[in-house]
Amino acid sequence: MNAQELWKTAYHQLELQLDRASFETWLRGASLLAVDGDVFVIGVRNDYAREMLQHRLYRNVRRVLSDVTGRPVELRFEVNKAPVPQMATKEDALVQMPLFQFMARQEPIETPVPLHQQILRPERAPLPDSDLNGKYTFERFIPGNENQMVFAAAQAVADMPGGTYNPFFIYGGVGLGKTHLLQAIAHRCRMRNQRAIYVPSEVFINDLVDAIRQKTTAMFRDKYRSCDVLLVDDIQFIAGKESSQEEFFHTFNALYTFNKQVVLASDRPPRDLQTLEARLRSRFEGGLVIDIQAPELETRTAILYQWAKESNVSLQPSTCEMIASKARTNVRELEGIFNQIVATIRLSGSTITPMLTDDILDGYRRPRHRVTLKQVLETVAGYHGLSIEDLAGPKRNGPINQARQIAMFLAREYTTASLPQIGDAFGGRRHSTVLHSCSKVEEEIQTSDAYAGVVNYLRERLVKLK
Repeated sequence: MNAQELWKTAYHQLELQLDRASFETWLRGASLLAVDGDVFVIGVRNDYAREMLQHRLYRNVRRVLSDVTGRPVELRFEVNKAPVPQMATKEDALVQMPLFQFMARQEPIETPVPLHQQILRPERAPLPDSDLNGKYTFERFIPGNENQMVFAAAQAVADMPGGTYNPFFIYGGVGLGKTHLLQAIAHRCRMRNQRAIYVPSEVFINDLVDAIRQKTTAMFRDKYRSCDVLLVDDIQFIAGKESSQEEFFHTFNALYTFNKQVVLASDRPPRDLQTLEARLRSRFEGGLVIDIQAPELETRTAILYQWAKESNVSLQPSTCEMIASKARTNVRELEGIFNQIVATIRLSGSTITPMLTDDILDGYRRPRHRVTLKQVLETVAGYHGLSIEDLAGPKRNGPINQARQIAMFLAREYTTASLPQIGDAFGGRRHSTVLHSCSKVEEEIQTSDAYAGVVNYLRERLVKLK
């Protein structure tokens, strides 16, 4: 392509990527005047546009034009001086008429079609279903009373992407069904031949790194900005990564401008993602933010019944109730226990009795290795953004005291240390203090789903330590 074609391509991409007000005010009508080596001289309408583009939007225009040309380029903005007509014409006479006379003589003018509707995108092959789990559909999600709202909202988003709930932000602890709901939305959208992209944030980051390394950022942007629905799981992991946040910010804006649906999932609400840029947090909070809660006993029992039916396994009601009551409020762990029981039935031919179920539950909860007091302190302190010295020190403010109580509770549950030994690890506290902390945590788990989610997340971290 010659220089004029390169600029035309970049111009069209900028119209899609910039917000409409910025493009119409500063870039509309810009033209390529000359190319001086690697410097593109762009003509704009006035001095105000030149100053704004040179000092505020320079990086945006330069990045797009560099992607199109395939090499780094520089820009110089100049006021485009239109030639002065040498002789009066019929059009000049019309312009000099009073406005009401001029309007009366005009032919009806058709409303121009917006440029983004004129651009025809190439036909794309449908996305493969291999990136979605076939089990993660709305039909297999049992919401229960505690999650009726998030379930109904997810269905509304799937039925009308880009409608009222945009962006749609789901947050909650691990193993509660966030991924299930995101993929259920993607499944339903693809059934209507809509282009839905589901990715964990790690995949988005890796795609961006590969695109930068291979100089294919234009293809990367076209992939993520041409979809109808973008679903990003574990968005909290994008925090602290400046280039990824910058790219996702522009991707979000491009999709939102054209009423494309954005769905996000995180383990925390946007306001708690402190290392995330403020401009991203504000956009996430601008849609529907809703938490997904741990399933209640009745919901966990219904889930077990459904799994047993799908697996053609017969479980007595008493067995289901025992599993649901003793298993922690985490669907992923509940599934692991269920698979353990199914394997026992099929491999040994045993009949599941309450006694055998209790043995399986005890074995599943038992860590695969010995956890040390130091590992408990490091895990809890790291999650709460504290140091080990904070947990073992004399400070007693709310966040530190709560983290300290949870650490004592987990130390008692997962280590072989006695109560006095645990007290010594926490700055020489008495064994009665440790016992009181454990009782306090047990009470909070029963009354607060959010608190229970934090404890369960830390439990999983300790069990996975090697």
